[in-house]
Amino acid sequence: MKMTKTKNITLVTVCNNHFAVMLAALLKSIVENQHGTDFISIYIVDDGISRKNRRLLESIIQAPNFDVIWIPIKKAVPKHIRLPLDNSTFPLCVYARICIPYFLPPGIGKAIYLDADTLVECDISKLWNVDITGYGLAAVMDKAKTVSARWAGIKNYKALGIPADSLYFNTGVLVMDIKKWREDDIPKKVFRFIEENIQYATFPDQYGLNVYFANQWSVLPAHWNSYAQDDTPNPHIIHFTGMKPIYKGYQFNEHYRSRFYGYLSTTPFRKFKPKSTYHRLLLKVLHILEKKWSALILWFRILAVAFGTTFKSATNP
Repeated sequence: MKMTKTKNITLVTVCNNHFAVMLAALLKSIVENQHGTDFISIYIVDDGISRKNRRLLESIIQAPNFDVIWIPIKKAVPKHIRLPLDNSTFPLCVYARICIPYFLPPGIGKAIYLDADTLVECDISKLWNVDITGYGLAAVMDKAKTVSARWAGIKNYKALGIPADSLYFNTGVLVMDIKKWREDDIPKKVFRFIEENIQYATFPDQYGLNVYFANQWSVLPAHWNSYAQDDTPNPHIIHFTGMKPIYKGYQFNEHYRSRFYGYLSTTPFRKFKPKSTYHRLLLKVLHILEKKWSALILWFRILAVAFGTTFKSATNP
């Protein structure tokens, strides 16, 4: 009988308390479809998940070859990194995926990033085994397809010297060469691209990563990031882009929705009922207010430093 070598697989996701129910289904899907002997470490960047929900989420993963490591959002983002205060409705925690090379242990050279609103429909080792040699990142082409797409893409691609037909990827599922990211200091460069072009960052983290990796990323087949608006044959990973199935207003792929609630029904979150779409809109408003508040605090700090320096100069000629 042929023996297969056991691997150490590193997964990373980011979640807040509102989407803990989606993370529950994701974790269940990973566990249920993992059939090999590989050891899987799941790093969860915690953006305010309640203690109760953390306990419930941990109870989903009761297998000896799984390990869950919680990373508080404040520790995930280094102090020397200032998150861009864009004008989108996305929460600031979307930037945590760019910081993965900072908070993973030094010995880890590769990682798979998964959005919390995804489901894994196969053994995740299949994605881990994809060869990305020569690339810092592998991803699936976004619904926008190219950087010149009007509703997404990179609106200032011409000014940046990026060809109009350059493919544009979605950042919900990423295979990352962490070693290369560290060596090339990629997070710092991506954040700089976003900060310098903040008015064009409609999808902020996605904008920065697509600018940096323009024509330098490995293209994964569509089944590794199957969007809920489509009907991809044999989806390996389902991604609930747009309206999530936790809202009553969900109108996308019904089969994908049933898969979500199928996994959820075997978790401690089984009694969850879809929320009103107004909850979604309120959340978007809160995200905007969070950024406005952060911007205000930043300006107060700048003024404090400026006035402090002026005072010292006046009293110490």
